Amino acid sequence: MELKWLEDFLALANNSSFSKAAETRFVTQPAFSRRIRSLENWLGVSLVDRTRVPTTLTEAGMEFIEQAESIKAQIYAARDNLNSLASDHAAMSVMSQHSLAVSFLPTWLRNIEPFVGDALIKVQAANLHDSLESFLAGTGDFLLCFSSPDVLEQLERSDIENIQVGVDRLVPVTAVNAEGKPLFRTTQSGSLRLLSYPQDSFFGRLIMSKCMPLSDNELKLQKVCENALAEGLKALVDMGYGVAWLPECLVAKELNEGSMAILKTPLRSIDLKINLYRFKQKRSDSADAFWKYVSELYSNYGSSHD
Repeated sequence: MELKWLEDFLALANNSSFSKAAETRFVTQPAFSRRIRSLENWLGVSLVDRTRVPTTLTEAGMEFIEQAESIKAQIYAARDNLNSLASDHAAMSVMSQHSLAVSFLPTWLRNIEPFVGDALIKVQAANLHDSLESFLAGTGDFLLCFSSPDVLEQLERSDIENIQVGVDRLVPVTAVNAEGKPLFRTTQSGSLRLLSYPQDSFFGRLIMSKCMPLSDNELKLQKVCENALAEGLKALVDMGYGVAWLPECLVAKELNEGSMAILKTPLRSIDLKINLYRFKQKRSDSADAFWKYVSELYSNYGSSHD
């Protein structure tokens, strides 16, 4: 059983609606429904009466609410107790998107090393959804991710603050041939082979709303592969399998060396902010000191890059 299943169930009990509960848990409704099914399968009982509208819990479901709350509380209490017993008080944990953990975080940590010193930085790299869910559950100290208000509105909360620590661009790239010419061109006849992200992912939603051609008359795109990991799409681009939108910092080496090229109109690039988030409530002396240092270091960064 997973803790998030319990939290999903409690959200459903509080909202009496699969769609509203899914929204509060920051997942799609189909994914939310699958997780409720998984909990029911693990327990061996039905918790939801799916024959009634609005959503109604079964007798077993009503009985399980108090137990789920108790189990959840015990798990978080055990975690907090273990954290308080940890001897390494200088350790800080950072949730990070995979692509940033590969392309941005190493250079960034080197730049702030004068403050960090020998402190232990625990990096937990995952897709944005899992990183965001873990951060909101209070698992780590900081969340490092690409930012877009229309996609990450769940971080626009009064108890969360952020600092812009970098910038990047999401750019459409292709491999080049032996003559240094792009393997794929926006002027070619027929369709362009597209390597894409899932439509409900962070990059997928950004690309669909801001980067695609305005009409099919401009350029036809044929989706040939879908992968949630930017690193996976980068490997396919490098093999000449198709075109993908990738963070520019992830392909900076290839662009500088000329083994990849950025495609132009009608495909569009989009500017991205790289933000560091934390809960305002104090977690540890080391985490608070780190935040103060980063705040001072990047105090004018956002305004100077707008």
